[in-house]
Amino acid sequence: MTTMAWISVALLLLIACLLARPTGHYIAHAFSNERTGLDRWFGPLENLIYRLCGIRQENQSWKQYAMSVVLSNTLMILIVYTIFRIQGMLPLNPSGVASMEPSLAFNTAISFMTNTNLQHYSGETGLSYLSQMIGIVFMMFVAPASLLSVAIAFIRGLAGKPLGNFFVDLVRGITRILLPIAFVAALVFVALGVPQTLEPTAVVKTVEGATQEIARGPVGSFLAIKELGNNGGGFFGVNSAHPFENPGAISNMLQMLLMLLLPTSLPFTYGIMVGNKKQGRVLFVSMAMMFLLFLGISIASEQAGNPALHALGVNQMQGSMEGKEVRFGLAQSAMYSVVTTASETGAVNNMHDTLTPLGGLITIANMMLNTVFGGVGAGFLNVLMYAMIAVFLSGLMVGRTPEFLGKKIEGREMKLIAVTMLIHPFLILIPTAIALFTNADTISNAGFHGLTQVMYEYTSSAANNGSGFEGLGDATSFWNLTTGIVMYLGRFCSVITMLAVAGSLAAKKPVPETSGTFRTDNALFAGVFLVAVLIVGALTFFPALVLGPIAEQLTLLS
Repeated sequence: MTTMAWISVALLLLIACLLARPTGHYIAHAFSNERTGLDRWFGPLENLIYRLCGIRQENQSWKQYAMSVVLSNTLMILIVYTIFRIQGMLPLNPSGVASMEPSLAFNTAISFMTNTNLQHYSGETGLSYLSQMIGIVFMMFVAPASLLSVAIAFIRGLAGKPLGNFFVDLVRGITRILLPIAFVAALVFVALGVPQTLEPTAVVKTVEGATQEIARGPVGSFLAIKELGNNGGGFFGVNSAHPFENPGAISNMLQMLLMLLLPTSLPFTYGIMVGNKKQGRVLFVSMAMMFLLFLGISIASEQAGNPALHALGVNQMQGSMEGKEVRFGLAQSAMYSVVTTASETGAVNNMHDTLTPLGGLITIANMMLNTVFGGVGAGFLNVLMYAMIAVFLSGLMVGRTPEFLGKKIEGREMKLIAVTMLIHPFLILIPTAIALFTNADTISNAGFHGLTQVMYEYTSSAANNGSGFEGLGDATSFWNLTTGIVMYLGRFCSVITMLAVAGSLAAKKPVPETSGTFRTDNALFAGVFLVAVLIVGALTFFPALVLGPIAEQLTLLS
């Protein structure tokens, strides 16, 4: 690994850390129920939206909040599904893209509305410009704003405050956070060479005299919210490995910064809103430690390459560069893979199917844990879930009723948390077993790697990530329907259960802190939290990982 590669990795991490705290403070003010200076700038537009949509700015119960999230998102899925089904007859389709078949439209509509952005079609040939802008980009704003709103409501519940109103939070998430940042980022991407046009596919003559079609479109606006909202997907089939979607080193770094911006800032938002900034910093440092560990393993594994090829005399660099974009090299490819799965974005600048077994293991582990920062809102909900598990386990060990932020964690909350924890492995492991048994012919690799391909597909769907181990024959009705169902359940089941936890805690009276209260803002709690994540979370999936990437790595070493 060259000196410049080390500098680029260190620079990205430094900038991400410097941006996290001020962004977290801004988000806390943006969602404050008290009047702030932001109301002067955004208030007129938001009030207009409230009037046009008939939104009443009144607090909701957890059941009302949850129903608002699920029903509004489901309605938008149906609307966008309809657009995909008739896009061939709609305007802004200069390339004449045909309408989507039913199962693919079903999968794509759910995929983008659940913040997953799993694509079973090639980006530049599957959708018209209208579908890209009205369907995809629209959902890229609404989907992350929805889960960001849920995370904010959950934090309010922990703080003993009313959960708020989903539609008010949704509008604020778009107008105050996503739209301004995405607008500026889109201008920067266009300045760096990313296309932003409604012109049809360009037809040119090559130097040999042949005819070549060059896809283009409104890529800059797509790319900005794709990364900022942890959406993922790609305007082009090869995603951020395409020079139009990722022109160079600066755009590559900017994309990773945008992916990390909101997930890394939410711990600081949490600290401000619950009145315990130190606890927010403890959670941030804990997640950062896991992120750095996974990043180090991934980069080291990709640098080491394939030991089986080394034994045959293949150059280490040649053996490692399969599936990588030569403009970025090994370090930036490995880092992008870790960032995109840690933030649950799903964008890729290399093919994850060609990562070394350990490199592939890290990407799957990020999605299985979904706490190494995680996506906008959803990841931090999981972080708080594991924090409460850590408090509960600590309370059991010392014989005290667990307390978190002055609220007792009792049977009702732990049952809901247990259900939430079981949903994730259920949605990954059972569909994986069914697919291996019934659709073995769609798996392009035999043995351990083939199992990893299938497990990655459903892990990516359940975690609402959207990246994939390419090579899997997933453009069929079976994969479209099963992953669509997994994405939908993976998104909304946890929303309902965690909002129920928030509602339960919000209704409890605070318990005075005593000398026996387990502190949750020190290094001891950070250690217990990390142990809870690794033992309760990682061991759930360990047998499946042994049969997949770990067995493949051991085979290469033998």
